Amino acid sequence: MKQLLILSGKGGTGKTTIASAFIKLAQARAYADCDVDAPNLHLVMQHDSKPMVNDYYGLPKAIIDIDLCIGCDLCGLNCCFEAISAHPEYRVDYFACEGCGVCEVICPTRAVSLQAAVAGELMLYQDEAVFSTAQLKMGSGTSGKLVTEVKKQLNSVATTADFAVIDGSPGIGCPVIASISGVDLVLVVAEPSLSGIGDMERIVKTAQSFQTKIMVCVNKYDANLKLTSAIELFCQKESLPLAGLVPFDEDAVKAVNNGYTIVDIDCPSGQAVKGVYEQTMRLLFDGGHW
Repeated sequence: MKQLLILSGKGGTGKTTIASAFIKLAQARAYADCDVDAPNLHLVMQHDSKPMVNDYYGLPKAIIDIDLCIGCDLCGLNCCFEAISAHPEYRVDYFACEGCGVCEVICPTRAVSLQAAVAGELMLYQDEAVFSTAQLKMGSGTSGKLVTEVKKQLNSVATTADFAVIDGSPGIGCPVIASISGVDLVLVVAEPSLSGIGDMERIVKTAQSFQTKIMVCVNKYDANLKLTSAIELFCQKESLPLAGLVPFDEDAVKAVNNGYTIVDIDCPSGQAVKGVYEQTMRLLFDGGHW
């Protein structure tokens, strides 16, 4: 199964807007939302069925058995994360605990133990298409591991699909790295702003380290034509194919707010995205000639 991953160096560039349009244009039978900290692809990709939900277990958390605790404070003194307090009785701060296990090892009465903790939910929709997504609980870590589980869930169920669209998360952190692993092509959605260009350069460098094919498209390109030209020059310098330019479009905002993709209505941004889609599919399936 060919996998197209859509990324952006920063939030708010229109990554999910592009991803949802691609899913509609391709009539994709498999797709995933790997932005597990703030998933939103489900808001525009409507499913009649309810998802199958499974708990996701991240790092274990320390638990103190008050009946066994003798108040020696060895756990608190040796906790690097200051997750253990003694008042009114010894307890562990769920959000501060990193599950390192020092307290469990050092406790003389075995009052402390590490226990599996639910860090989020994995969700799988199965009807006309397979949609894999997840939601990480606030304050939980291991987002990269949860992204890996989202992709595993998609691959294990969508066995007959020949193409999948993956909506990644912004930035260059663990969830992005987990998203890039194993994909066939990364489409970077850039915006013509100073922060947008800087973050685009970082995500391109990150994707290049995986030796993955990379394309770039510019969303809201007419917001700053000078910076759009700078993005085009960067792509030329790095020998990166430019998939196309998408204009700022107030109708696109209205469509998304009403739960539609930009190709569900007749609008300038939707027409432009169709061209971006054709160029992307050409490189993904045919290799392309640039």
